Order: sequence, then structure tokens, then C-alpha cells
Amino acid sequence: MASKPPQGDPVQDAPKVAGPKHSAAGLTAVGHSLRMAHRQMGVKRTALTLLSVNQKGGFDCPGCAWPEPEHRHTAEFCENGAKAVAEEATLRRVTPEFFAEHPVADLAGRSGYWLGQQGRLTHPVYLPEGGDRYEPVTWERAFDIVAEEIGALASPDEAVFYTSGRTSNEAAFLYQLFARELGTNNLPDCSNLCHESSGSALSETIGVGKGSVLLEDLHTADLIVVAGQNPGTNHPRMLSALEKAKANGARIISVNPLPEAGLERFKNPQTPRGLATGTALTDLFLQIRLGGDQALFRILNKLILETPGAVDEDFVREHTHGYEDFAEAARATDWDSTLTATGLTREDIETCLRMVLASKSVVVCWAMGLTQHKHSVPTIREIVNFLLLRGNIGRPGAGVCPVRGHSNVQGDRTMGIFERPAPAFLDALEREFGFAPPRAPGYDVVRAIRALRDGRAKVFFAMGGNFVSASPDTEVTEAAMRRARLTVHVSTKLNRSHAVTGARALILPTLGRTERDLQDGGEQFVTVEDSMGMVHASRGRLAPASRQLLSEPAIVCRLARRVLGSRSTVPWEEFEKDYAAIRDRIARVIPGFEDFNARVADPSGFALPHAPRDERRFPTATGKANFTAAPVEYPELPKGRLLLQTLRSHDQYNTTIYGLDDRYRGVTGGRRVVFVHPEDARELRLADGSYVDLVGEWKDGVERRAPGFRVVHYPTARGCAAAYYPETNVLVPLDATADTSNTPASKSVVVRLEQSATD
Repeated sequence: MASKPPQGDPVQDAPKVAGPKHSAAGLTAVGHSLRMAHRQMGVKRTALTLLSVNQKGGFDCPGCAWPEPEHRHTAEFCENGAKAVAEEATLRRVTPEFFAEHPVADLAGRSGYWLGQQGRLTHPVYLPEGGDRYEPVTWERAFDIVAEEIGALASPDEAVFYTSGRTSNEAAFLYQLFARELGTNNLPDCSNLCHESSGSALSETIGVGKGSVLLEDLHTADLIVVAGQNPGTNHPRMLSALEKAKANGARIISVNPLPEAGLERFKNPQTPRGLATGTALTDLFLQIRLGGDQALFRILNKLILETPGAVDEDFVREHTHGYEDFAEAARATDWDSTLTATGLTREDIETCLRMVLASKSVVVCWAMGLTQHKHSVPTIREIVNFLLLRGNIGRPGAGVCPVRGHSNVQGDRTMGIFERPAPAFLDALEREFGFAPPRAPGYDVVRAIRALRDGRAKVFFAMGGNFVSASPDTEVTEAAMRRARLTVHVSTKLNRSHAVTGARALILPTLGRTERDLQDGGEQFVTVEDSMGMVHASRGRLAPASRQLLSEPAIVCRLARRVLGSRSTVPWEEFEKDYAAIRDRIARVIPGFEDFNARVADPSGFALPHAPRDERRFPTATGKANFTAAPVEYPELPKGRLLLQTLRSHDQYNTTIYGLDDRYRGVTGGRRVVFVHPEDARELRLADGSYVDLVGEWKDGVERRAPGFRVVHYPTARGCAAAYYPETNVLVPLDATADTSNTPASKSVVVRLEQSATD
């Protein structure tokens, strides 16, 4: 039997701390996965569920978007994937009786960890205006409430439709179709918070806002650079791909302010060698100062230009544009500013250069450590410069690899979840469905929060996710949400966003990936796109957690029929009955999905076309891959301050907290910790184990404070600190965003550390 959820909210600000680990996975990870799964699901359900995850004919893991190999292990999941599945397939339930016992004010005082541990939502519930707790509501009445509030708007642009990465292709396509038939492009999504900088930079430079590599390219690369990423916690199955690359002769460079256990040594629990000794992955660790990555790649580019024969001149001449301006800027780079920006030594960089020059095929992987700075877009453009110089885009074993953090976040964007859609996409919608979609840009996440804050948006509808906890400037975000007339969340489990409501609020429970989806047209499946552009089917096997659950496609279809009524030109009832009908329309609207239903019948799925990878064709404004020459930027740090990055613990996936441990960093039983280099701590007179308030400093002069963090002396880069989000999102100003992409700059927050009053 699975255990009951915790009744009391555990203390999270009194962690125990040991030294960091130097290897990841192994038997410890297996044991931890199984213990957490058994607590949530019981023994039989654990076996039934975990043996179906990421399998052909099974369901796609609701965790990260790492692709599946063609030949799959019986246990094709990682520790954090097992946690994600266990949280969704849990036997714990949140019933109407729970809401009767817990007013919204009580829920607002609970931690995100406690809320998530209560279990699966079973019934739609409604918070009426002036009410103090959610109460049961029928689905029909719930859709009426949404229709009432949308019908009272002065304009469709007063509604915001947010999307989380876990939404399927089918649900995402219907969701954007509904919003656009309603008359708005207000379709912010979680990409706005993470890889928007990648999409902005890649669209400009290579013409496609996605990575250019397939899994096989990692396996055959000569050199893999992993920058601003912690795969041991955030994408653990990536470690298997890196291990295979090492076995094939690849070398790996890790670029990170923090040493990460998974990149040091991977103990693959699926092999005897992995269980015994594991594989040392990193050949060179560059412990870079936060925000110094653009400077690193710029100096490498200068050195490549100065090395006779190092530039692939044929590729540059035939396939690129802007080389001369870029080369002039790169040649002007000086060592002193580079060493200041990066915190590295000249020897470090020269060693890195030798490894680059010795490698024919290079892949650069990155995640949010690169995408969440003010200068993130120029940084990623500089990585593209680095690859273009030696022809490392459009050939096997080489290319750009932004590693997406949430299953199907990339698919959502492909399906049209975007506030600035391409005219060609809108033209295709108009031809297919016979209505004129809006053309004006909508709100991204930051602009949506401003609109809610300022009263320009009044209805907020979220298809999945935990918007409040994922967004920056927590106090501003929560105040903005409370100004809404109506907030609606389609969810599987409780989270913080359900306790931060508009005047009226709805929670609509939905099926999870693990569950069977039966509609009038029979048993259905959905599809997802992984981080490398592979599309495949996902079929749940478990009975739904409640008979009251609706699938996400069904929710959108019923909502659209109620809100749009007879003026709609879309066959919503047909789409709800048979998802194959949705895929037929996707095939006619979105390039690359031709014969969608036939092709997705292949258990391995299919790859979407990628012109730079497949043809060395670059669909940019110039018709070629674009070199760029932006000035080098890096964060300036006043004396007595530290540069803070927000990050995940190991018992965490995005804003979902599975437990209170960060095993690889040596933290147990708590989350309110700040990692500080011992020398920085001594200069600031902060003893290991002392407690401080983190106080954000930004140009608006507003004091943003996160109180009561335990100082942990830790081998991070000098001048840098790290702490977990969402606890530190309060320190990230709403207006501190990346240029071009508008992504919150959560990885370069200037803070001072003040002794806590209670210490």
C-alpha cells in the first residue's frame, strides 16, 4: 500500500549539509527511485507503470524531453523520471472533502512540497467571488463560468492563455486554435521562461529555432561541450548518451560555475561496469564565472581565426554571411577582459582550444545556465559563430544542442503556442479553418504579468504548469494574479498557483500521461516532440485517478464549444471524439507533419525536417547562416556583493518538489540554502552554517528579500552563489530580462547577504 500524504508541513529551513558527491546514479539512485515510487504507488503499480515509461507502445515520461534511443533498455527511465511518474500515478487523492477542510488561506500558507504531496485532483472545483474555499462544481457549470468572464471582456486580448510543456501536440494545437479563433495571440508558455533565448538566437543565425543534432550525433561526436547545464539532475538520461560518446572516443568539456556530480562520473546502473566503477565523463572542467560564456566563446573564436588552417574556409564562403564583420570584432578581443569576465586562466582556455582544434566534429549542448542572462541571445549567437567557423553545423556528429527541460515544451511551440506566430502559420490556419486569425503580437510571460498587474488582462487560463512559482518577482506576480477577474488551472495535482487566485477561480482536473484516454471514438493516444525534433506516440495504461477527469483535448474542445458557440468554424465535437482527426488537420497546417497518422504508427516515431542539419540550407533573411558581431557583455559585480544563480535541487523538477534532499550537493532535509565559495564567505564574514537573508539589488531601487538561508561553503566559482528556485524567484525583478528574448535573467542576480535576525 502507498503511504498517506504528509499531514504537517515539514521544516525546510534547517537542512543538514555534508560534502558534495563526485559521481551520479548507481545503486543509490535505483534505491531512491524505487522507495519514492513505492511510497506513492505501491509495489504492483510501480512495476506496471515504470516498465511502460519511454517504451515503444508505452507513455512518454512526463519529466524531461530527452530523446529515446532506438534500442531501449527494459528500464528506460532515470531517477527523476521515476519520481515524475510516481507523482502522477500516485494513489493519493485530493477530493472535494480536502477542499472543505482547507480554505484557500490555509493552502496559501503551505509549501509547494506539501501541496504536491497531497495527491491527484479528482473533481473540478470552484472558488466563488467572496468565497474562502474551493467547492465542487460540474464541468458544465465550470465552462459556463469561463464563458461568462470571457464574454464580459472588452476585447479577447484581455484574456491570457498560458501553456506548460507537458501538454501534448494534439492539446496544444487545439488550445492555440481556440485562442486564435477567439481573437488573441496571448499564448505565453514556459519556453518564455527557459529556452526563448535559444530560439531567438538560432532563428536569426541558422533559420530554425531548434537544435540541429539527433541522438546519433552525440554518439559520434569527437568533442562535446556541455555549458550551463546539469544533466545529472535535470536530464539524467543524457549521461548515458555521454557515456556512449566517450566509449566511441569523444572528449567532453564541461563549462559551469558549479562542479556537477553527473559530469564528473556516471555510474550507469544498467551495466556491470557502471555499478562497479562508472565512467569519468569530463576531460576538462572550465569553472566559469556566471555570465562569462560569451567571452569564453569569443576568445576561442579569436584564437581559431589566428590559427592557420583552422577555419573551414569552403563552408564559410559557401554557406555563411557576415563573416568579415564578425572576424573584425573577434580579432579585437583582448585577454585581460576575457579573464575578468570568465574567471578562467589563460592555460584553461588554451587547453580548451587544443581540444577544439583536434576535433573534426563538435557538438555544443546548453541549458538555462546560458539562456537566463541579460546577454543570453548574444552568448548563443557566439556559440553559433564558434561552430560555423569550422563547419560544425550540417554534418554528422556536430551541431547546436539546446537541451529542453520539459517533455513536449518544444512540441508546444511547433504546434503554434507562441505569442508572435509566423505569418505563414496564420495563413495556413486561415486556409484550413476558414477564420481570420489575429495578426498583432500577443503577450509573453513577462508581458502577461504586466498586463494582469495593470488591469489590461482580466482572465488567466493555464493549461498545466505552476505559473506563479515559475515566474519571476514573486510578490509582483502574485499581486498581478489576484487582480484578475478569473483564474483557471488545468492540473493533475495541487500547486502554489491554485492558492493565488483571481476574484473567481477554477481548478479543472485532467488525465495524466500514465492514464488511459477513452473517448466516444475509442481509446486515444497523443503525441509529443522531444528535444531533438523526434515525434512519437504516448499511450497511458493506468485507469484514470477519477471518473471525473477529462483529457486536455476534451477540455479544450468543450470550452471552445461553450465560449465560441455557433460562430465557430472548427469541428470541436469531432476532434474530441477522435484525436486522429486533429492529427489530420495538423498535417495540413504544419510543415513536416505530412501523413501524420501513418508516420506516427511507427513505434520509433519520426524526425521533423531541419534544413540546416538535413541540407545545409539556412532559411534566414540572408539565405545563409549568419555570423554576428555583438559586443561582449558580462555582469558587473559591486564590491561586497555576489552574483546569484537560481537552480534546482536533485529532488526537484522545475517547480515540482519531490523531496527535501539534494543528494549530489550534500544537502538533506531542507531547501533554504545558499552555496558560497569559502573564500568569498570568509571575506564577507559568513561562517558555514550561519543564516542570512538574500537581498536583491537592481537599478529600480526596490529591495527584494528572501529570508533565512543557511550558508553552505561550496566550491562554486569565485564571486558567485547559488540557491534553489522557486524560493529565490522573489529576487528576480520582473523587468530584468534577456535582450531580444525577454526571458527573466534568473542566472545573474546581484545580491548582498545580510545576517538573519534569528541567527
